[in-house]
Amino acid sequence: MDIASVIGILTAVAAVVSSFWMEGGKAESVFLLAPMILVVGGTIGVSIVGSSGHVALSIPAYLRISFFGTEENNPKLIDQIVSIAERSRREGVLSLERELKTLSNRFFAKATLLVIDGVDGNTLRDVLYTEISYLTLRHQRGIDLFNRMGAYSPTLGILGTVLALVHTLGNVSDPEKMAVAIASAFIATLWGVGMANIVYIPIADKLRARHEDEVTSMELIAEGVMAIHAGETPRLIRRRLQSFLSPAIRDTEM
Repeated sequence: MDIASVIGILTAVAAVVSSFWMEGGKAESVFLLAPMILVVGGTIGVSIVGSSGHVALSIPAYLRISFFGTEENNPKLIDQIVSIAERSRREGVLSLERELKTLSNRFFAKATLLVIDGVDGNTLRDVLYTEISYLTLRHQRGIDLFNRMGAYSPTLGILGTVLALVHTLGNVSDPEKMAVAIASAFIATLWGVGMANIVYIPIADKLRARHEDEVTSMELIAEGVMAIHAGETPRLIRRRLQSFLSPAIRDTEM
Protein backbone atom coordinates (compact mmCIF):
# COMPACT_ATOMS: atom_id res chain seq x y z
CA MET A 1 0.00 0.00 0.00
CA ASP A 2 1.14 3.53 -0.77
CA ILE A 3 1.48 4.92 2.75
CA ALA A 4 1.94 8.48 1.45
CA SER A 5 -1.50 8.46 -0.22
CA VAL A 6 -3.22 7.08 2.87
CA ILE A 7 -1.47 9.51 5.23
CA GLY A 8 -2.20 12.42 2.91
CA ILE A 9 -5.94 11.74 2.69
CA LEU A 10 -6.23 11.01 6.42
CA THR A 11 -4.36 14.21 7.26
CA ALA A 12 -6.64 16.28 5.03
CA VAL A 13 -9.79 14.67 6.47
CA ALA A 14 -8.49 15.09 10.02
CA ALA A 15 -7.76 18.78 9.41
CA VAL A 16 -11.28 19.42 8.10
CA VAL A 17 -13.02 17.36 10.79
CA SER A 18 -10.99 18.80 13.66
CA SER A 19 -11.56 22.38 12.54
CA PHE A 20 -15.29 21.68 12.21
CA TRP A 21 -15.34 20.08 15.67
CA MET A 22 -13.44 23.00 17.26
CA GLU A 23 -16.12 25.34 15.91
CA GLY A 24 -18.75 23.32 17.75
CA GLY A 25 -19.96 21.21 14.83
CA LYS A 26 -21.42 17.73 15.22
CA ALA A 27 -20.74 14.70 13.02
CA GLU A 28 -24.42 13.90 12.54
CA SER A 29 -24.96 17.27 10.88
CA VAL A 30 -22.39 16.43 8.18
CA PHE A 31 -22.97 12.75 7.45
CA LEU A 32 -26.38 13.13 5.86
CA LEU A 33 -27.35 10.35 3.48
CA ALA A 34 -29.24 12.45 0.92
CA PRO A 35 -26.45 14.91 0.00
CA MET A 36 -23.86 12.11 0.05
CA ILE A 37 -25.90 10.05 -2.44
CA LEU A 38 -26.53 13.05 -4.68
CA VAL A 39 -22.92 14.24 -4.74
CA VAL A 40 -21.07 10.90 -4.94
CA GLY A 41 -23.61 9.07 -7.10
CA GLY A 42 -24.28 12.05 -9.34
CA THR A 43 -20.56 12.70 -9.85
CA ILE A 44 -19.88 9.09 -10.84
CA GLY A 45 -22.88 9.12 -13.16
CA VAL A 46 -22.05 12.27 -15.11
CA SER A 47 -18.37 11.30 -15.30
CA ILE A 48 -19.28 7.97 -16.88
CA VAL A 49 -21.26 9.83 -19.56
CA GLY A 50 -18.01 11.34 -20.84
CA SER A 51 -16.12 8.02 -20.75
CA SER A 52 -16.39 4.60 -22.30
CA GLY A 53 -17.92 1.69 -20.40
CA HIS A 54 -14.49 0.07 -20.22
CA VAL A 55 -12.98 3.10 -18.48
CA ALA A 56 -15.88 3.26 -16.03
CA LEU A 57 -15.49 -0.42 -15.15
CA SER A 58 -11.78 0.21 -14.59
CA ILE A 59 -12.37 2.60 -11.67
CA PRO A 60 -11.53 -0.12 -9.08
CA ALA A 61 -8.30 -0.85 -11.00
CA TYR A 62 -7.36 2.85 -11.01
CA LEU A 63 -7.97 3.04 -7.26
CA ARG A 64 -5.81 -0.05 -6.74
CA ILE A 65 -3.00 1.51 -8.78
CA SER A 66 -3.27 4.76 -6.84
CA PHE A 67 -3.17 3.17 -3.38
CA PHE A 68 -1.32 -0.09 -3.95
CA GLY A 69 0.96 0.60 -6.93
CA THR A 70 4.67 -0.03 -6.46
CA GLU A 71 7.44 2.40 -7.31
CA GLU A 72 9.78 1.57 -10.16
CA ASN A 73 13.33 0.57 -9.19
CA ASN A 74 15.36 2.14 -11.98
CA PRO A 75 18.81 1.45 -10.48
CA LYS A 76 17.90 -2.25 -10.37
CA LEU A 77 16.71 -2.09 -13.98
CA ILE A 78 20.04 -0.56 -15.02
CA ASP A 79 21.91 -3.38 -13.29
CA GLN A 80 19.77 -5.96 -15.12
CA ILE A 81 20.31 -4.28 -18.49
CA VAL A 82 24.07 -4.08 -17.96
CA SER A 83 24.13 -7.74 -16.90
CA ILE A 84 22.32 -8.72 -20.08
CA ALA A 85 24.67 -6.55 -22.13
CA GLU A 86 27.66 -8.34 -20.60
CA ARG A 87 26.18 -11.76 -21.41
CA SER A 88 25.34 -10.65 -24.95
CA ARG A 89 28.92 -9.53 -25.62
CA ARG A 90 30.39 -12.61 -23.99
CA GLU A 91 28.12 -15.36 -25.33
CA GLY A 92 26.13 -13.79 -28.17
CA VAL A 93 22.57 -12.50 -28.51
CA LEU A 94 20.96 -15.95 -28.56
CA SER A 95 22.28 -16.61 -25.06
CA LEU A 96 19.80 -14.01 -23.77
CA GLU A 97 17.00 -16.57 -24.03
CA ARG A 98 18.16 -17.92 -20.68
CA GLU A 99 17.66 -14.45 -19.18
CA LEU A 100 14.00 -14.14 -20.22
CA LYS A 101 12.65 -16.21 -17.32
CA THR A 102 14.43 -13.92 -14.83
CA LEU A 103 12.76 -10.75 -16.15
CA SER A 104 9.62 -9.90 -14.17
CA ASN A 105 9.06 -6.71 -16.17
CA ARG A 106 6.85 -7.66 -19.15
CA PHE A 107 8.07 -4.77 -21.32
CA PHE A 108 11.70 -5.65 -20.59
CA ALA A 109 11.10 -9.28 -21.56
CA LYS A 110 9.33 -8.27 -24.78
CA ALA A 111 12.15 -5.90 -25.76
CA THR A 112 14.78 -8.56 -25.08
CA LEU A 113 12.85 -11.11 -27.13
CA LEU A 114 12.80 -8.71 -30.08
CA VAL A 115 16.59 -8.46 -29.90
CA ILE A 116 16.87 -12.26 -29.79
CA ASP A 117 14.58 -12.49 -32.84
CA GLY A 118 17.00 -10.29 -34.75
CA VAL A 119 14.75 -7.36 -35.70
CA ASP A 120 16.54 -4.33 -37.15
CA GLY A 121 17.21 -1.25 -35.06
CA ASN A 122 14.49 0.94 -36.60
CA THR A 123 11.82 -1.72 -36.14
CA LEU A 124 12.92 -2.29 -32.55
CA ARG A 125 12.61 1.42 -31.76
CA ASP A 126 9.21 1.70 -33.49
CA VAL A 127 7.74 -1.29 -31.66
CA LEU A 128 8.95 -0.21 -28.22
CA TYR A 129 7.97 3.45 -28.49
CA THR A 130 4.61 2.59 -30.04
CA GLU A 131 3.81 0.54 -26.95
CA ILE A 132 4.84 3.44 -24.74
CA SER A 133 2.61 5.81 -26.72
CA TYR A 134 -0.46 3.60 -26.42
CA LEU A 135 0.23 3.01 -22.74
CA THR A 136 0.13 6.79 -22.32
CA LEU A 137 -3.24 6.97 -24.06
CA ARG A 138 -4.71 4.25 -21.83
CA HIS A 139 -3.42 5.82 -18.63
CA GLN A 140 -4.57 9.28 -19.66
CA ARG A 141 -8.18 8.05 -19.82
CA GLY A 142 -8.06 7.16 -16.13
CA ILE A 143 -6.39 10.45 -15.21
CA ASP A 144 -8.99 12.39 -17.19
CA LEU A 145 -11.83 10.46 -15.55
CA PHE A 146 -10.81 11.47 -12.03
CA ASN A 147 -10.10 15.04 -13.12
CA ARG A 148 -13.64 15.21 -14.52
CA MET A 149 -14.99 13.84 -11.26
CA GLY A 150 -13.08 16.58 -9.46
CA ALA A 151 -14.65 19.17 -11.76
CA TYR A 152 -18.21 17.82 -11.56
CA SER A 153 -18.33 17.15 -7.83
CA PRO A 154 -18.53 20.82 -6.63
CA THR A 155 -21.21 21.52 -9.23
CA LEU A 156 -23.27 18.54 -8.02
CA GLY A 157 -22.81 19.87 -4.49
CA ILE A 158 -24.21 23.25 -5.49
CA LEU A 159 -27.10 21.51 -7.24
CA GLY A 160 -27.86 19.59 -4.05
CA THR A 161 -27.76 22.80 -2.03
CA VAL A 162 -30.13 24.57 -4.44
CA LEU A 163 -32.59 21.65 -4.32
CA ALA A 164 -32.49 21.63 -0.51
CA LEU A 165 -33.00 25.40 -0.38
CA VAL A 166 -35.99 25.19 -2.71
CA HIS A 167 -37.52 22.60 -0.41
CA THR A 168 -36.64 24.63 2.69
CA LEU A 169 -37.97 27.96 1.44
CA GLY A 170 -41.21 26.24 0.55
CA ASN A 171 -41.78 25.63 4.27
CA VAL A 172 -41.30 28.97 6.02
CA SER A 173 -43.91 28.54 8.75
CA ASP A 174 -41.33 27.72 11.42
CA PRO A 175 -38.33 30.14 11.31
CA GLU A 176 -36.27 28.05 13.75
CA LYS A 177 -36.64 24.86 11.73
CA MET A 178 -35.97 26.79 8.54
CA ALA A 179 -32.64 28.07 9.89
CA VAL A 180 -31.55 24.51 10.67
CA ALA A 181 -32.71 23.31 7.25
CA ILE A 182 -30.79 26.07 5.47
CA ALA A 183 -27.62 25.10 7.34
CA SER A 184 -28.16 21.46 6.37
CA ALA A 185 -28.72 22.43 2.74
CA PHE A 186 -25.12 23.59 2.44
CA ILE A 187 -23.83 20.14 3.46
CA ALA A 188 -24.17 19.06 -0.20
CA THR A 189 -21.76 21.83 -1.23
CA LEU A 190 -19.38 20.73 1.52
CA TRP A 191 -19.41 17.16 0.23
CA GLY A 192 -18.99 18.28 -3.37
CA VAL A 193 -15.98 20.48 -2.69
CA GLY A 194 -14.50 18.06 -0.16
CA MET A 195 -14.69 14.98 -2.39
CA ALA A 196 -13.20 16.93 -5.31
CA ASN A 197 -10.21 18.30 -3.43
CA ILE A 198 -9.53 15.50 -0.96
CA VAL A 199 -10.30 12.44 -3.10
CA TYR A 200 -10.80 12.84 -6.86
CA ILE A 201 -8.16 15.39 -7.85
CA PRO A 202 -5.44 13.90 -5.58
CA ILE A 203 -6.12 10.45 -7.07
CA ALA A 204 -5.78 11.92 -10.58
CA ASP A 205 -2.45 13.47 -9.55
CA LYS A 206 -1.27 10.17 -8.07
CA LEU A 207 -2.22 8.30 -11.26
CA ARG A 208 -0.28 10.85 -13.29
CA ALA A 209 2.77 10.41 -11.06
CA ARG A 210 2.52 6.61 -11.36
CA HIS A 211 2.24 6.94 -15.13
CA GLU A 212 5.27 9.22 -15.41
CA ASP A 213 7.36 6.81 -13.32
CA GLU A 214 6.32 3.84 -15.45
CA VAL A 215 7.00 5.66 -18.72
CA THR A 216 10.44 6.71 -17.47
CA SER A 217 11.26 3.09 -16.65
CA MET A 218 9.98 1.91 -20.04
CA GLU A 219 12.06 4.53 -21.86
CA LEU A 220 15.08 3.47 -19.80
CA ILE A 221 14.51 -0.15 -20.84
CA ALA A 222 13.98 0.82 -24.47
CA GLU A 223 17.20 2.83 -24.63
CA GLY A 224 19.14 0.11 -22.84
CA VAL A 225 17.91 -2.69 -25.07
CA MET A 226 18.54 -0.65 -28.22
CA ALA A 227 22.07 0.03 -26.99
CA ILE A 228 22.56 -3.74 -26.51
CA HIS A 229 21.23 -4.28 -30.02
CA ALA A 230 23.70 -1.72 -31.35
CA GLY A 231 26.60 -3.53 -29.64
CA GLU A 232 27.59 -0.80 -27.19
CA THR A 233 29.86 -1.74 -24.30
CA PRO A 234 28.25 -2.43 -20.91
CA ARG A 235 30.15 0.46 -19.32
CA LEU A 236 28.87 2.92 -21.92
CA ILE A 237 25.33 1.56 -21.53
CA ARG A 238 25.46 2.08 -17.78
CA ARG A 239 26.65 5.66 -18.18
CA ARG A 240 23.97 6.33 -20.78
CA LEU A 241 21.18 4.93 -18.61
CA GLN A 242 22.29 6.75 -15.48
CA SER A 243 20.99 9.89 -17.18
CA PHE A 244 17.50 8.64 -16.21
CA LEU A 245 18.38 8.77 -12.50
CA SER A 246 18.26 11.80 -10.24
CA PRO A 247 21.71 13.30 -9.53
CA ALA A 248 21.67 12.07 -5.91
CA ILE A 249 21.04 8.46 -6.92
CA ARG A 250 23.35 8.74 -9.93
CA ASP A 251 26.29 9.76 -7.73
CA THR A 252 25.88 6.70 -5.53
CA GLU A 253 25.66 4.42 -8.57
CA MET A 254 28.83 5.69 -10.27
